[in-house]
Amino acid sequence: MQEILAITKTSRNLISKFVQGYTLEQLNKVPVGFNNNIIWNVAHIIVTQQILVYKLSGLPMIVTDEMVEKYRKGTKTEHFASQDEVDQILALLTQTIDQTAKDIENKIFINFTEYPTSTGYVLTSAQDAMTFNNFHEGIHLGVILGLRKLV
Repeated sequence: MQEILAITKTSRNLISKFVQGYTLEQLNKVPVGFNNNIIWNVAHIIVTQQILVYKLSGLPMIVTDEMVEKYRKGTKTEHFASQDEVDQILALLTQTIDQTAKDIENKIFINFTEYPTSTGYVLTSAQDAMTFNNFHEGIHLGVILGLRKLV
């Protein structure tokens, strides 16, 4: 799983670099034709990884239930994220993956609840979840790159 995790870390570093330099207003702007903004996509990436890897493994998530409710699959931007919230999201971008690395090293991912994704791919292990998560993050990285041109 170390190789899978290395890809996730690379993705997270790219996302972090891409959002730096944008104002709070730009991060929160929902362009015409979109349901979400840049910061929603960043938070959604974090929440999805936590659900796929931790919740499906029967383990506590690092993120709060409130964050999950705001940014899980099927949600859309419904509030203006404050600077404090943006700072927390950007910190979690790194902290969650650092914790996942420690948890992989400590071999805590033992149980897993099988989960059919919306793409039709069925996750059967935490390793599957991490692999699928990289695919998912790639999609949202592309969305973030598109949004950057419109804000």
